[in-house]
Amino acid sequence: MKNFIESIAKQLVDLPDEVVVEEALRDGKVVIKVKVAHTDIGKVIGKKGRTAFALRTIASAVGKKNGKKVLVELEDTAPPD
Repeated sequence: MKNFIESIAKQLVDLPDEVVVEEALRDGKVVIKVKVAHTDIGKVIGKKGRTAFALRTIASAVGKKNGKKVLVELEDTAPPD
């Protein structure tokens, strides 16, 4: 799941080398944290959150197929000084 989300996120951004995806278990759920460059966070969220919603929907569908609940959290890195 982690590699799948990472490959999608890298296709969406201008700085794919700065994409970091972490996977952890929290309260019986798989939490996937996607970190992107500060300048790319808008590309991952999309207009009115549509891209983020689609990413979460895909992750949820794949998780359900495997019998797991999946949450996707988006985060940007600190802005440059």
